[in-house]
Amino acid sequence: MVEHSTLHKVVVIGGGYAGTLAANRLRMRTDVSVTLVNSRPKFVERIRLHQFVAGNYDAAVDYGTLLGDDVQLVVDNATRIDTASRTVELASGRTLDYDYVIHAVGSTGAVPASVPGAVDFAYSVAEFEFAERLRARLAELPADAAVTVVGGGLTGIETAAELAEQGRAVTLVCGGTLAPALSAAGRRSVATWLSEHGVTVLEAGVVAEVRRDAVVLTDGSVRQGALTIWTAGFVVPGLAAASGLRVDALGRLLTDEALVSVDDDRIVAAGDAASPSGRPLRMSCQAAGWLGVQAADAVLSRIAGTTPAVVKMVFNGSCISLGRHAGTMQYSDQDDTPLDSVLDGPKAAEIKEELCRRAVMGITMEARNPGVIVLKNAGQEAAGMAAAS
Repeated sequence: MVEHSTLHKVVVIGGGYAGTLAANRLRMRTDVSVTLVNSRPKFVERIRLHQFVAGNYDAAVDYGTLLGDDVQLVVDNATRIDTASRTVELASGRTLDYDYVIHAVGSTGAVPASVPGAVDFAYSVAEFEFAERLRARLAELPADAAVTVVGGGLTGIETAAELAEQGRAVTLVCGGTLAPALSAAGRRSVATWLSEHGVTVLEAGVVAEVRRDAVVLTDGSVRQGALTIWTAGFVVPGLAAASGLRVDALGRLLTDEALVSVDDDRIVAAGDAASPSGRPLRMSCQAAGWLGVQAADAVLSRIAGTTPAVVKMVFNGSCISLGRHAGTMQYSDQDDTPLDSVLDGPKAAEIKEELCRRAVMGITMEARNPGVIVLKNAGQEAAGMAAAS
């Protein structure tokens, strides 16, 4: 660590993969006071929430095992960043002074009010509390009760697969294309597993209405089901917009290429809530980790009086779990363009599990030794970081 005397107060808003990693890394300097604001007292392994819903994994981790001893955790909700007074206003009425803010509020699922019945009857898996509600409801249902999953993206696929492996009758309504982010080979791999495990895939199906015990599609057909799980679409919490900062169409903070807000150079973004030059990266654990490292480094550069480095991101692909014993590893170019190269089956499941484990391991590594993670080029992963979906 670098020894300095003047104290610099940094408030990190959001305790997900990006924010927690950034909070630990900021401790590379001894003159930085780090406060992490998060709405719940535990870290949530969001990329494992489909496992939590199925009842085979506890996705909550005590922050005491993840944060450096000198990171102060404040369990509260940030409601506004007052850039004039340099304070963060909290829902409790408390305010936190800052010299710099890292805006790492993440993203959340969007159950659309425009679809009749969706808000009233559909369950979400996007947040821990939503997943708790869904898990409890699933436990009440008979083992053979039919379930409908809406959304053909990676979250929908993983959720459908987890439940199908347990023997549930699952219908997956994709709304256009199954796994649109994958290559043709990747989609075939996923489709084959789903078919072999009895999942009914309605690739072109679009939900027009959600009922308590069914969904109605735009073609007028009705699919019966004991419950509906909505996984289509993500949004960003409205903190940046509420603070008068410019955002993109989804509410992500607009930044320059170094993740610094275009409106205030004391605010840096990380993770799903960052939109560098209006070209945000894919919302993913992989990107969140890299951006968490770079956001912390940008703040440290500002404190040191140097120019923050331009953000770099080297994608490796996406690994999708298909139950506990199979998966699909979709390799990609560095710019996240999917390749025809795919690995599937049990080996892909092993890789997925290792990547999920390493995502948390990277955070603990920074807690023990701030600055240990070094971002690599040429497609190599950062030490301790994950390419998990």
